[in-house]
Amino acid sequence: MSALVRDLAPLVLAGVLGPAGASKLFGRGAARQAPRTALARLLRDGGRAALALRVLGAVELLLAAALLAPPLTWLPGAAATLLGAGFLGYLGYARAAAPGSSCGCTARPDAPLTWRAFVRAAAVLAGGVAAALAQQPWWTAAGRRPAAALCLVLAAAAALTALSADPDRRWRMPLRRLRLRFTGHPLAATGARTAVPVAATVELLERSRAWQSVSRVVRSALLDHWDDGGWRILQFAGVYGGGPAARPVLVLFAVDAGASLDTVPEPAVRVSVIDADSGAPVMATA
Repeated sequence: MSALVRDLAPLVLAGVLGPAGASKLFGRGAARQAPRTALARLLRDGGRAALALRVLGAVELLLAAALLAPPLTWLPGAAATLLGAGFLGYLGYARAAAPGSSCGCTARPDAPLTWRAFVRAAAVLAGGVAAALAQQPWWTAAGRRPAAALCLVLAAAAALTALSADPDRRWRMPLRRLRLRFTGHPLAATGARTAVPVAATVELLERSRAWQSVSRVVRSALLDHWDDGGWRILQFAGVYGGGPAARPVLVLFAVDAGASLDTVPEPAVRVSVIDADSGAPVMATA
């Protein structure tokens, strides 16, 4: 199996670098994200940071293509190894200099720096070493042991999904929302549903005292929302604490779903801040 892992490393590594590179090179949010990354602090300019993200995306796409294409050679694997080492060095700087900012690794503007970024960078480094040591093309290895190759690729995909920069949006929050359908939301209460637009609820929230009390924690625009029992739940990403103790959190606001600036000057708002990794409460106000 170890030989199969080594020989399939180019395929798996290309699956990591390709989407990440495409999101940086072609993603519409790359330019908006750049000023909020540690890269902007390192380069001292948001414009240069945006250009650097585009260039990095192009490099990742070229490496992904080289890893997939014949002939088999150690060069793409060696280049990926250097790239992974560079990622780890940059993340170390970002963690020390700007722990509350996005690393820019996956072109997600609201993804704060966490241990997942370090694991992904280490995976790129290890995958590069394995790809450089591959003894046969990945398509040959997969053709000789198709069932084992499929299981390995699926396992790698599952691991990468678990290590995604935005696990809450991709899979954790959908699971939580499914659970809450049966158990009820901790911020929810009974009441009637209304047709107040979400934008109106957000505008009302941002003028409230509850928002002002935790606005220093919020680091994103609205990520998700849903109505539950007369309350509208609004989800934001944030960073709690500072320096080495900073940690990513989710900030949840429960606002009266029928309230707007036309009906109430100060809405009833409940706030809950939970750890983005464990889901444990960090702080809560009523």
